[in-house]
Amino acid sequence: MARALGLDFGTTNTVLALADSGSTTHSMQFSSSAGETDSMRTALSFMKDAQLGAQALKVEAGQAAIRQFIDNPGDARFLQSIKTFAASPLFQGTLVFARRHMFEDLMEVFLKRLKTYADGHWPSDVSRLVAGRPVHFAGASPDPALATQRYNEALTRLGFPEIHYVYEPVAAAYYFAQTLKSDANVLVADFGGGTTDYSLIRFERHAGKLTAKPIGHSGVGIAGDHFDAKMIEHLVAPEIGKGSFFKSFDKLLEVPSNYYANFARWNQLSIFKTTREFNDLKSLVRSAVEPDKLELFIDLVEHDEGYPLYQAISATKMALSGAEEAEFNFSPLGKAGKKMVKRADFETWISDDLARIEGALDDVLTKTNTAPADVDKVFLTGGTSFVPAVRQIFTRRFDASKIESGGELLSIAHGLALIGESENVGEWAA
Repeated sequence: MARALGLDFGTTNTVLALADSGSTTHSMQFSSSAGETDSMRTALSFMKDAQLGAQALKVEAGQAAIRQFIDNPGDARFLQSIKTFAASPLFQGTLVFARRHMFEDLMEVFLKRLKTYADGHWPSDVSRLVAGRPVHFAGASPDPALATQRYNEALTRLGFPEIHYVYEPVAAAYYFAQTLKSDANVLVADFGGGTTDYSLIRFERHAGKLTAKPIGHSGVGIAGDHFDAKMIEHLVAPEIGKGSFFKSFDKLLEVPSNYYANFARWNQLSIFKTTREFNDLKSLVRSAVEPDKLELFIDLVEHDEGYPLYQAISATKMALSGAEEAEFNFSPLGKAGKKMVKRADFETWISDDLARIEGALDDVLTKTNTAPADVDKVFLTGGTSFVPAVRQIFTRRFDASKIESGGELLSIAHGLALIGESENVGEWAA
């Protein structure tokens, strides 16, 4: 039987799992300058290194990339949440020290670094790779065929002879179903960084063998990163000039809001920094009514404050999951970077996103003609499932005894590896 490797290439984190035998799997272990871990932040950092030669770059991934970026401010080129560009026709690559990198180049470089970090743990006998993919990719007008083409290009370069793609919530469901004691209709809600995906699957056991029949899928390109963006929009953007004006001859015009859309997507700041749009922003300072705010905006971009901002926003969001009020603390904003945030306000900011997440749940239940009472188990996975307003979507519809969670970072990769070991892997393919 083929030895299978499961790849959960996530917006925020990436996990690789290897099937051992039967129904057992283990996570790939990585050792880098940042220590040992079984998951890697989906991030890359590039930096010139004279010891490697004039054209060579020192490349790090995951937590080591973050450390290289923090230790070398201004010298390292930092990229994060690479997956959000997979299905975008508008993304035609980004310049890294004068060399253009396409999406497939970035994915290849990232996975090769992980292979290096795995060292002797990287298996030589893998003949089948099973990679996860969202039901709906992130982005305004995502092209799933383009994303698959880009994935194929990158993964083929790594030499995998057989590649399959499985919907991420299906993999999570398969992992979760290993613990089922009886036949069940299982609804999995997978909350990633960029997408929310649902899968409804009927699991049955016949002579001890687990079988499954997919009932339906649904999803929407909204998840944790969108919640972060709404917090940035309300807590940070007004302090760096959103809603302010500049003079153009005898008119007062509002600073274009598209600059702040870029800033709210913290993972895109490092790309925004290299664009003509950013140069246009800098040219507005001379005519701005509140130039100090735009100068602060420019300083945050030029000093690569995207990741520290993400950490501050994430900490506040996490605190609001357990309290009605929490502090937002982001020192690069000065006095304006320390504020108290109410959970009620946060839930108001994300109300449209919550409605779309719930709409996608309605969609899968309606399309499959499934009443909530007919769902035996609801499995929530992903960090955003801890947001109280998100959990309430499910507690309003399903009995609390049916709702379970766990394996937030590992369930998809391990489910993919288990599917890869099955004799009917093709039946699970997206």
